[in-house]
Amino acid sequence: MKLKAIVHPAEEGGYWAEVPALPGCITEGDTWEELIANLKDAIQGWLDVANESRMPEETGEIVEIAL
Repeated sequence: MKLKAIVHPAEEGGYWAEVPALPGCITEGDTWEELIANLKDAIQGWLDVANESRMPEETGEIVEIAL
């Protein structure tokens, strides 16, 4: 899966980033490497919470699709 993130320079130094496809998925890092690592963690955390909170109704079925 590939997602696009918008990276911004932080006023105090370093960077912050947001993932438009995942509302509220925002993180920061002092270096580019730290930012990318934090982005991966933030995206995974966002997806984990979304998966847990979306349980199907009795007639629903979970289907896993790889992109």
